[in-house]
Amino acid sequence: MMNFKKSIYRLVEKGSHGKKVNLIFDYVIMGLIVLSIISIILESIKEIGPEFKLFLNWFDMFSVSIFSIEYLLRLYVSDLTHPSSNKFKSVLKFIFSVSGLIDLFAILPFYLPLVMKIDLRFLRTLRLIRFLRILKINRYANSLNLIGAVLKDKKSELAVTGFVTLLLLVFSSFIMYNIEGEIQPDVFPNILAAFWWSVATLTTVGYGDVYPITGLGKFISGLIALVGIGVVALPTGIIGSGFIDQLKNDKKDVEQKCPHCGKMIH
Repeated sequence: MMNFKKSIYRLVEKGSHGKKVNLIFDYVIMGLIVLSIISIILESIKEIGPEFKLFLNWFDMFSVSIFSIEYLLRLYVSDLTHPSSNKFKSVLKFIFSVSGLIDLFAILPFYLPLVMKIDLRFLRTLRLIRFLRILKINRYANSLNLIGAVLKDKKSELAVTGFVTLLLLVFSSFIMYNIEGEIQPDVFPNILAAFWWSVATLTTVGYGDVYPITGLGKFISGLIALVGIGVVALPTGIIGSGFIDQLKNDKKDVEQKCPHCGKMIH
């Protein structure tokens, strides 16, 4: 039984473990995730959704069945993936882990209407959770792991820039409310309403739904827009340098010199 469980563990876990079937399983699950997201998109297209509704429903049932089997297999090997003092605790650790919750939410919208009566409006909202299936692909691709590592490594710098940005948003909202509030009471009725203008201006988006009309207001708006170019560039530069550092570290981890010939080996 232990050998069988280890075989299941090697099957559901990412990467090659010496057998081609494990890689095939990885690619099948990744392909199914991508096709599942495409089907969700097609459902929203009025010209396609109604005509292929039956096919899309059958495909959804098929994908949910595969994802459900995968989820049960992960529960079965949870004592290997999430070791604990007993099997029950291992199961709980997996269920409430980030990956476990993503797996659960990916199939939950299909089963909930079968066990309880749900309002159609809530059901539509619930079905949107199916989009979380795209996060399952994180097990089979390192992209999201890389992003998470970069954000974790640069969290201090990002926190500082985030605080400065928030401070600038609040400050510019306060100024604009006091300058434009009396002239445009319907557009800038309070500081919170001015905050929306600050966000649109500081990020240089400029929707144009809220804007100053006084000379001083336009002058300050221009200054804030110019400052916004630098403020937006700060976290971009921090994250960009973080990616470069992380990629360099990953390269060092996988490449080493052979002690015999001196060549780089993996």
